[in-house]
This record gives sequence, C-alpha cells and structure tokens, in this order.
Amino acid sequence: MDWSPGSIMMKRKLGRRQGSIDLLETIGVVNENGNEIPSMPPVHPPLTFDFVLVAKISEGEENNECIRKQKAFIETLKAKKLNIQKFRDDYTVFYCIRAPERVFETYRYLLKVSDACNWSCEQHGSIPQSTRIRIVDFILHHTCIDSEGVSEYLPDLMKKNVFETHFCLHEKREQKELKQSWARWSACFRGQPITNVRNYLGEKVALYFLWLGWYTFLLIPASVIGLIVFLYGLAFYSTSPLIQEVCQSNVIMCPLCDISCKVWELSDTCMYAKVSLLFDNEGTVAFAMFMAVWATVFLEFWKRHRSSYVCAWKVFDWCEEEEELILEIVNNAHCEPKMHMHSYLRSTIVMVLATLMMLIIIGLTHVLVVFRVIAAVLLAENSSWTVITENSQTVALMLGAVLHYITITVMTRVNCTVAMKLSEIENKHSHSAIERSFTVKMFIFQFFTMFSSLMYTAFFLGRINGHPGGYTRISGRWRLEECHPSGCLTDLFIQMSIIMVLKQIFNNIFEYSGPWFRRWLNRKKTQKLRRRCVKCYKKECMSVKEGSELCENCKLEDLHRNYGLIKTDSFSLFNEFLEMVMQFSFTTIFVAAFPLAPLLALLNNIIEIRLDAIKMVSLERRLVPTKANDIGVWTEVLEAISVLAVIANGLVIGISSDFIPRLVYKYYYGPCASGSATGIDCMVGYINNTLSIANMRASNFTQHQMVTYSGINVTHCSYRDYRSNEDYSLTNQFWVILAARLVFIILFEHVVVIFKCVASWFVPTSPLDVRNERLYDKLRRLKEELRVQRAQQDTLTKLNENGNVKRTSKQKKTNKLNSM
Repeated sequence: MDWSPGSIMMKRKLGRRQGSIDLLETIGVVNENGNEIPSMPPVHPPLTFDFVLVAKISEGEENNECIRKQKAFIETLKAKKLNIQKFRDDYTVFYCIRAPERVFETYRYLLKVSDACNWSCEQHGSIPQSTRIRIVDFILHHTCIDSEGVSEYLPDLMKKNVFETHFCLHEKREQKELKQSWARWSACFRGQPITNVRNYLGEKVALYFLWLGWYTFLLIPASVIGLIVFLYGLAFYSTSPLIQEVCQSNVIMCPLCDISCKVWELSDTCMYAKVSLLFDNEGTVAFAMFMAVWATVFLEFWKRHRSSYVCAWKVFDWCEEEEELILEIVNNAHCEPKMHMHSYLRSTIVMVLATLMMLIIIGLTHVLVVFRVIAAVLLAENSSWTVITENSQTVALMLGAVLHYITITVMTRVNCTVAMKLSEIENKHSHSAIERSFTVKMFIFQFFTMFSSLMYTAFFLGRINGHPGGYTRISGRWRLEECHPSGCLTDLFIQMSIIMVLKQIFNNIFEYSGPWFRRWLNRKKTQKLRRRCVKCYKKECMSVKEGSELCENCKLEDLHRNYGLIKTDSFSLFNEFLEMVMQFSFTTIFVAAFPLAPLLALLNNIIEIRLDAIKMVSLERRLVPTKANDIGVWTEVLEAISVLAVIANGLVIGISSDFIPRLVYKYYYGPCASGSATGIDCMVGYINNTLSIANMRASNFTQHQMVTYSGINVTHCSYRDYRSNEDYSLTNQFWVILAARLVFIILFEHVVVIFKCVASWFVPTSPLDVRNERLYDKLRRLKEELRVQRAQQDTLTKLNENGNVKRTSKQKKTNKLNSM
C-alpha cells in the first residue's frame, strides 16, 4: 500500500469520509446511507419566498397608525432592494419577501475575504435556501423606522401589533423527505440523517440532534450496568442478614412525631428495608465511579464526532462574531461596529440580583422542607387510614416530591424571565454573547431549582434532627424528619424517581399533544382554500419543477398552512437543550442513589428524538436555519456537570449511604473484627449497632406515646444515631465513622478525577482524519489563491508588454515622420 504524501493527497481528493462518521453510522446513531458528506447544502431555486411578515386587518384610529408604520417598514425594506409581494384574505395580510441575488453575492464575497472562510465562499451557483433565510431574517431584525424620534425595530413593532408574526416557509419536497426518513414514530430505531437535517434546519439544529443521538447511544451501556446493579441488590436482598435483622427484630423504635405518634416496631418497616438495600449496596459505589468516567468519555468522543461533521461541512473555522459583522455590512454598508464594553456597575448589579434570585430559590427549598414536616404530622394525627398513619413520613416525602415538580414547572418560566432581564442589563455587544450569558444564568437558576431540595435530602435529612429530649423543631413546634434505620438513601431515590418520571411523562405529553391539536384546528380553517384550488394543488403545485412558481391560490394556501403551525423563536432549540442537559444532570449527579436513572433517560430519549423531529418538521413553523460549529456554551456546562457528578456521588456514598458505616462495623466493631469468627456473617448485629436507646420518661414523651399499637407499655425506645444511652453524647464510633467517611470522599474523588483525566487525555478532541482534511483544505485554498494571483500578474504583464509594443511602434512612426 502506498502511503506516500502524493497518495494521501489523492485519497483526500477522492473525498473519503472521516472514520468518526463511519463509526456513528455503523452503531446506528446516524444514517447517511454510506454517502460522502457534502460540504454545502444542495441548491434548489426557491419556489416561493425567503420570509413572510403577517399583519392582522382591523379598523379604527389605532389601526391607521399601525398601517402607517407597516407601510413605513415595508418601504424601508424596499429601499434595501428587497422584493415584496402582498397577499390578502379576509382577516390577514401577508408580506412575502424575497431578497435579490446582489445581497447574497455581497455575503459570499465578504465570507471569502474574511478570516473564517467556509463553504459558502466556494458556492458557485445560487445560495442555498437555508442561507437565504438566515440572511433575510437578520436584515428584518436589524431594520428600523423612525417613530417620533425613536427607532423601532421589528420586535418593537410586533409588541405594538403593527405586525402579528413572521416566519420562513417549509419546503414541501425537503419536508416530505425528512418525514419519510426521520420525523415519524416508526423511525425510532433508525439512524438520523444528520446531513439532511443540517441542509434543512441549519447546523445548530443538526448538531443538537447529533449530540442527542450520541448521548442516547451511550446511555445503553450505562443503563445495562445500572440494571445489573439493581438486579444484584434484588438477587441478594432476601438472604441479607441486614434484611433479616430488620424483619425479625423485636426492637421498639421512638415515636416519629409528637402527641399522636406512638412507639413502633422496627419489623413493621421490613419492606422499606428491602427497598433500601436495592439501591444501597456495594455495587452502587462501582457504578458511581463508572458513571463519572462515562461522562468524560461521552464528552470527549462527542468532541471528536462534532469535529468530523463540522470539518465535512467546512465550518470548522467559522466564527459567530465575524458572521454577525458580515451580516451587519450586508444589511448596511455604512454600519459602525458595536464596541466591546464592560461596566463594573452593571456586573455588580447583575451579580447581586443573581445571588438574590438563588437565595429565593433556596428559600423555596426550605418551604418544601417545612411542607413535608407539617404534612407528616398532619397525616399521622388526622388520617383515618392506618397505612397512611403508619407511613406518614414516606407519604409526606412523596407529596413533597410532587410539589417539587410543580415548583420546577412554575419556576422554569420565572427563571427564564429573570435570566433574560439580567442579560439585558449586561448590555452585551452581540447576539452570541447575549445567548451565552442567558444560557449560563438560566442553567444556574434551573440547577438550584431542581437540586436544592435533593441536596437537603441527600446531605441534611436525618442529620440535624436532634435526639429524644432534644429534637430540632421548626418554630419550636414541628420536629424535623428522621431517616429510616436502614439509611437515608431511599428517601433520595423516591424523590428523584417521582420528579424524573413526572417530568418526562408530562413534558412529552404536553410537548406533542398541544402542537398536534392546534395543527388539527388550523387544518379545518384552511379546508376552504384547498377546495378553491383542488386541480392545481394536486397536479401541478405538488410536483412543481425547480425554479417554477406556485399559482396564486396555492401560494396563499401554503402561507396559511405555515401560518397555522406553532410559532417558533430563538428559544425553541434552547428549551430542548435545557431539558436534555437537566436530564443529563439527573443521570449523573445523584446516580449513586438511583442506578435506574440512565435506563429511564434512555427510554425517554428514544421518544424525545422523534418527538422533537416531528415537532420541527410537521407541527411547528420552520426554525430559522442557524449556522454553528459547536453546541456553544453547553459544552462547558456539561463539563461542569461531570465535575459536580464526581463531588456529589462521592458525598452521597460517603455521607448519605450506609456503605462506610457497614465497612467500619465489618472490620472494626462486628463479629469478624477480631479475625477469629468462623461460620458467621460479618454483618450480623449491624442494625442494632446503629441504634441508640432513650429513656422515654426522661425524654418528655407522653403516656399515650409509650404504648405500642398492640397495647404493650414500654419505657425505653431506640432511635438511629451513635449516642450514649445516659447523656446523649456522641460515641467514639460516631467519630471513627466520620473520619472514615472523610477519607473515603477524598480517595474516591481523587481516584475518579485521575481516571477522568486519563480518559480525557486518551481520547483526542479531533481525529487525525479531521486534522489532515483541514491541512489539505488550507493547502488547496492557498494554492488556489496563488494561482489566481499569478494569473492576474500574467494578465497585467501582457497588458504592459502590449502597451510597450504599441508605444515603441508609435515612437518609431513619429521618428520616421520627423526625419522626412
């Protein structure tokens, strides 16, 4: 085999695909049909228009002002040489916009001479429709009219009902192809045509689906291992001495609340102990370490796959800020640059307001804690059902989880509004900077909203509640919650599972049913227009040839069809990203308490990919195709989550789990501590070892509380803690366990971080194919520029030589005439 430089260059010229893309197609993440990835979208002359503005028809003095502003805005657009056609029906006016080729020639030239040269400068025909839409959208949003000395842009006019909405049109042929190959439920287990998605919806949307597909695929091994850990606990929990000790115990436990709660038998919570062991066993430690390394492997391989695709699309060196500068010049050749500015006053105000917002969110966590405490007392005292009375804390925990989900739903809208206002205060110089700032703030607010309550459950529940005779109370009345003798991890599992299941189920139901129902209603409205154009609609306009125009009725029908779809904006894709990134947080941060989280995420994502595809292709207006070469600041957010996952899982295992107390008991306090015990399980007696005994008469319990449900009077009860039976002081065993917990947390985090660093180093960000491809492209462009420059020089040289010859000949003639 010839590996000479000339042979390698020849292979590049033949257009071989990168190995990363081949791998993705082999494992079923993408479906490019084995074809070479084109560097530019296919070009089809537009059948209709680049963009549409919509205005409602109304009467009155206010409408006269709206009409005046409409005309002024349309005239301003015409002054920029945009072609505008007006279509009108009984209630609506459609201003259909098509930009001239001169606009796109200017855009192409500026790209060619810019630093971030990409595929657009190599286009030798018509500009792709996705690029046309993006440029016209920018022009529309950066065109203003003067109204009483104030500049009003399109968003301002829409707020004043001058225009109702604006959108770009779906292309029927490309839309139909995506429906058949991607945007349908029967394609759930097929790879995604990422390149076709990029050609239709832009690079930004395509990279989102590529990221989501890769994330979903890597959830398969995580789900399998998590299921194995769960089955491991299921297989051995029946024979575990810990379960037997709880289920066969005669220990009397202290009342869980004041006044109405009585002492209870530990054996009554046999089922709760079994559930606890399913998620709190030796396997969860290894699984937590695996998931921490998994997050790093996922991100590093994602960077490789992204590099392969953006290199194939020729946008590797593309710069968002430079793109905005080029579009500014296309819109206005005499524009001035927006200078970078920084205000310490603004930054301080934003920091203070953001901190205040986080304190409010943390305050909501305290409200949830108070709700659970009060609900547990009320259920224990007032419920007529024995099951609820005996399990009041568990029921209160479940109700708190449901309330937490409702809080998340409400606060999502509040967080979005606050994050946007804070980003506006910062007054960033470009749209990309505003988007990054908004994304970071929104994620931080959502993170605190979702995880503050979980952090309380994981790290504080059952550790600050006090002891008999000295319980910690809210307002001096309600006792804080306690953990079950089998551990606190089950409470965290219950809360996470309820939130995750509710969030995924309800989000998917409302996300699909709402747009589908609205589309059904709008189809009823456009039925009349379909009847007016039946013959043309079926025979001509559905199979229209490239470059031909639709008839007037079909244009109006197409406008109504797109107008009736769900409105989209710049936040449409952001909301999808935020939903998936928060799910990634659930899957990694507290996975030690919920090994089935990756499995739930996998099942949800299989549906989510097709749901998002159906929405974007069939149920929503077409998103403005946005160019990108990465998923933006979300990469840094995901890396931060992977670091937080190491810290959180180390703390969960070290603090929330009973893994460390069991190890300490097994090797230091249990029957095997001396090393001479044989024929006995080393964990026998562990449950009793974790319990302390309280004198009920000296602990302010009432006589009613000292009687069991079976009618037996008791004077002493047990509670979960390592305290002295005489003065409630902490025992030496408590401090030994605390020291072991701290040592484990430090070792766990350092070991996992080392594994993460090794994994990150072992997986290069860009494949060699990408590096060689970029090297070849740069060399080819330099040679092309040199060829053009030399051709120009040769032309000038020939012109100079011809001029010199003519001057010499003329001089000779002049000399000859003079001599005569």
